[in-house]
Amino acid sequence: MHSEQNSGPEPTPQTPAPHTAPHTDAPADDSLQQAVDQQARDIAEVPAVELINTVAVHLMSAAAVKTGLADDPQAAEMQDLDEARKLITALAGLVTAGAPEVGGTHAAPLRDGLRSLQLAFREASSVPDAPGKGPGEKWTGPVN
Repeated sequence: MHSEQNSGPEPTPQTPAPHTAPHTDAPADDSLQQAVDQQARDIAEVPAVELINTVAVHLMSAAAVKTGLADDPQAAEMQDLDEARKLITALAGLVTAGAPEVGGTHAAPLRDGLRSLQLAFREASSVPDAPGKGPGEKWTGPVN
């Protein structure tokens, strides 16, 4: 038998379920927001040239490790040429697009580092890419 007995009001979108407590971490939220605001101010103070160079150096470092160039006894175990190809291609795009923005003084060492990585990749690869088809060569042209 079905009973139509009412055991209390059903929760609705306007009335939360009894186990729902209001959020009471207002001081923590304020502190977090202040930290986020400070980080935004810190980033705003960094010149674009410095950010571009920093990102490029991080990509270079990661690509070097993935190409097997890490100064570590386990460098061969860290080698991952598929990942290295992606990193070198991203670096080539950044360096090519960013060069006019950062100027020759900053772009020259980035181009040199990129070229060194492209050559190291070619040397590490057991199946050589055709000229112009290596990592990043879409942006830089063939590297020999």
